[in-house]
Amino acid sequence: MPLILFDLDGTLLDTAPDLGMALNTQRAENKLAPLPQERIRPIVSHGSPALLKLGFGIEPNDSRYAGMRARLLDIYRGCLSQETRLFPGIDTVLLDIEQRGLHWGIVTNKPGALTEPLLQAFNLNQRAACVVSGDTTARRKPHPDQLLHACALTGCSPANSIYVGDAQRDVEAAHAAGMRALVALYGYIDESEHPADWRADGLLKKPTELLPWLDAQSKADGAQRTAR
Repeated sequence: MPLILFDLDGTLLDTAPDLGMALNTQRAENKLAPLPQERIRPIVSHGSPALLKLGFGIEPNDSRYAGMRARLLDIYRGCLSQETRLFPGIDTVLLDIEQRGLHWGIVTNKPGALTEPLLQAFNLNQRAACVVSGDTTARRKPHPDQLLHACALTGCSPANSIYVGDAQRDVEAAHAAGMRALVALYGYIDESEHPADWRADGLLKKPTELLPWLDAQSKADGAQRTAR
């Protein structure tokens, strides 16, 4: 059975407003002016390392990094779903997938302690066939381990699976796992990035474009089986 897997931040959920709020709260604690959302939004998919680099100019090898990251995540945990919303059209897509009798799941680099309550807030945890967080496996994307674990949990073949994400590492992880990869162009992609060069199997300008892509792919796969 085909399995459609989604990244979380920038693909299923628009989490940038709350992550931006958390970063600016932390900046205020350090007597720094808030950053505009348009500067924060494009880097949200790259997680706390990118946020801390933008907000404070520090990287993981900085002695302050661990403490600053812990504080950022603690603030974010307190505003996890205040302004976060499903991207327009996502609920239609998920309902259509479910009505087709297909499985869908979530694979994210977000820690499980943040992923689980966020999904509960949107009642997605009960609908997803699997949820694989950033600390579920030893290695995270761009390694294929998380995606392969999702297949193992659902009993689906990677060759019949599709991963939708908004970062180059999502495409790399999907292809390393033997899956097809689609890029969510509506997600958090910086103007300096070039998704057309990521060698994805498709580009989605909006979530609902996934549905005709699935129809076309199903017809193409059926024609190949007939030809054999």
